[in-house]
Amino acid sequence: MDEHFTLPSGEPGHDEGLAARVERLAAQLPPGDPVRGQLLNLRSELAEREDIMDDARQTIEKLEAVVEKVTAPANRIGTFLTAYPRVDEGKPVMLAQIIVGGAEFFCNVDPRINARALRRGARVLVNEAYVVVGDLGYDRAGPVVKITELLGPDRLRVGSEAGQQNMILYRGDLLAKEKLKVGDDVRVDSNFRVAIEALQRPDKNEYYLDSVPELPWEKVGGQAEAIGAIREAIEGPLLHPELFEKFHHATPKGFLLYGPPGCGKTLIGKATAWNLTQQLRARTGEEMREFFMHIKGPEILNMWVGESERIVREIFATAREKRREGYLPFIFIDEAESILGTRRGGRWSSILSTLVPMFCTEMDGLESLHDAVIIIASNRADLIDPAILRPGRIDRKIKVHRPTREGSREIYGIYLTPELPYDAALVAEKGSVAAVRDYLVEKVIEAQFAQRDENRFLSITLRSGRRETLYRGDLISGAIIASIVERAKAFAIKRALESGKDEGISEGDLLVSLDAEYHENDIFPPSDITEDWLHLIDHDAENVVKVAPCRSGGDSAQRPPAVV
Repeated sequence: MDEHFTLPSGEPGHDEGLAARVERLAAQLPPGDPVRGQLLNLRSELAEREDIMDDARQTIEKLEAVVEKVTAPANRIGTFLTAYPRVDEGKPVMLAQIIVGGAEFFCNVDPRINARALRRGARVLVNEAYVVVGDLGYDRAGPVVKITELLGPDRLRVGSEAGQQNMILYRGDLLAKEKLKVGDDVRVDSNFRVAIEALQRPDKNEYYLDSVPELPWEKVGGQAEAIGAIREAIEGPLLHPELFEKFHHATPKGFLLYGPPGCGKTLIGKATAWNLTQQLRARTGEEMREFFMHIKGPEILNMWVGESERIVREIFATAREKRREGYLPFIFIDEAESILGTRRGGRWSSILSTLVPMFCTEMDGLESLHDAVIIIASNRADLIDPAILRPGRIDRKIKVHRPTREGSREIYGIYLTPELPYDAALVAEKGSVAAVRDYLVEKVIEAQFAQRDENRFLSITLRSGRRETLYRGDLISGAIIASIVERAKAFAIKRALESGKDEGISEGDLLVSLDAEYHENDIFPPSDITEDWLHLIDHDAENVVKVAPCRSGGDSAQRPPAVV
């Protein structure tokens, strides 16, 4: 190309693209010059190639960025603890205290991250320079531990069921206002520094019965003596504290209800809770509720070392907490001999050797009935450790007897309610449902307590040679009466289904149910446990030398007498 076509450096357009410079040269030529057309064609080709080069350059830059990102070091994930403000060169900045891999760091926070919005226990993204560059929120998984102690508003002491070492944790922001208590399960971060989430225990209501059904004393029949004793022992100190304070009379802490099975020990415990709470509410005017903790002894036993003791501490801690919340807690321990039995040496008694002292310690920590009402129930009070039953812990021992003839009449009247359907012919004959109920109760009582051959149950020979006979009425209980009435209802329902007519409970239904109930329960024990069986039926086995069933026919008649 001729020299006059070149652009001298420093003139306008020197930094322009090659296509633009060629276009400027073409503009200097006259319109008819053939070189001008060639330059214009060359400019188009150069512009097209420049566009291709620009696209290729951008593609290369993107690939280089991808390669740089792929080959960059992996970002770490840490747990955020707290943020600290700092002034650096006159500008406020934020430092973050984090934990990464078990190590603790103070690091900078990317200005694009709002450090004040970070929450304790949340996961944060940390780059290779240990700068917080992202907020990942809370992890949805992690270890679960149990709270063993509350340490102020922001710390917890935790342990685990498997016996791991106890730890002190911070409360996460989600738990700052959560109402926690000893024994609750919490989920912690992977670094075991922050409690993140409170979990609902699957067995939370295993030991507790938060509400008691309406159960006035009139619904507990046949136990006037036991009810009078427990009302005198419990209601007096709580309803008239000024008199007890005036006489400096110590209020009892605990009560033992003992007696044969099915005679209403649990029912009396629930009735005590409901009636006492109602009376306190009426006396004080406060909106007080009962908190009935129905604890079944065998459920406390746990295979892990120390776990049974932890459950006991949790029970009493819950009772104290509920008292502070305005409830009146009742700790009712059923089948108490299974967990409070007499301690003995040996391998198989190791649990009782630690569980009984734990109960003693917790009971000693209660000041009086104003903290909690403790009631333990047992069929075999002779097997309970004396340290539990001593005065100062279990102050009152109340015997729950088998119902008498009059008491059985009361119980039948409770279960045979006026709302039940009765035999229409009998109602027409007696004139009213109340008269029918009285008639049916008298008939079944007479059949049950009659001392005739078909009612003979057990023959007992004493050391003196004298023989005693136990009849059906001697082994009556509230549970047996309830079962007889339920059987009578079942017979009436079956008859109604077969006939397609309205049927009601009749005299025959109750009498057949009475026979069926005793025949099913006519089970004579093996000779090696006869003495224990006599204790369970509330008979003194000390002077008994031989026991034999009085039934004719069946398995019991084929079994030889048992020697005690």
